Amino acid sequence: MRRLIALSSLALLAACAKPDAKPAQDTTAQAPAAPMAFVTVIYNTPKDAGAFEKYYWDNHIPLVGTKQAEVGFVGAELTKFDATLDGKAPTYYRQAVLWFNNMADLQKGVATPGFKAIGDDLAKFATGGLIGMIGEQTSDPAALLSGDTVNFVTVLYNQPKDAAAFESYYSATHIPLVVKGAAEIAFSRAELTKFSSNLDRSPATFYRQAKLYFPTQAALKTGTATAAFGAVGGDLANFATGGLVALVGHLTSTR
Repeated sequence: MRRLIALSSLALLAACAKPDAKPAQDTTAQAPAAPMAFVTVIYNTPKDAGAFEKYYWDNHIPLVGTKQAEVGFVGAELTKFDATLDGKAPTYYRQAVLWFNNMADLQKGVATPGFKAIGDDLAKFATGGLIGMIGEQTSDPAALLSGDTVNFVTVLYNQPKDAAAFESYYSATHIPLVVKGAAEIAFSRAELTKFSSNLDRSPATFYRQAKLYFPTQAALKTGTATAAFGAVGGDLANFATGGLVALVGHLTSTR
């Protein structure tokens, strides 16, 4: 499982071997008093991936690490998308998430000069553009802190036509369906989040994100080929009225 760690120690970002026994359950209907909050950047495919990766690891990640104490985030997750769920070229290139203990800490952090320096640096390498958003976790925060595994499948939900109808079906029907199929799919943890807005305070580009983590790429391939996973995927059309993007990827700690 990947522990949530500081970017100042990013070189230690790695996967431990032992998966959680049960997936996290969504707690949208009874969210904790202070769910963990996050800032995320989803990068479009850059014009030159090699140049992106060099600047990202040589300059941007060290910069973010030096600003951690000032900005106040408690951990980070850096991922790279490998493909769409149906095997095509990935819709997006990378995602980075900075986690805060709560939304109040996040709001303080994004108002700091340190966070501005991080944001100003993006234009130097994110040549394909990006989406920046903030949000909160709606699955059990303790599961995030306990760690996760290296490979994942994720769904980015577009804004639904009826958010209330989405939430009702999501919590009452879809999440229980995922939990029912957990043993067969054999994912190690689920992470469910909801976006609040874009970083510029405009309406969030996406509505929700769900991630299922697996201990290995082989486990992901096996799990996503099961009948239970097919049932989960088939259920999406029943509530994801705005459409969605489904991707597979992995956590990264080096080039």
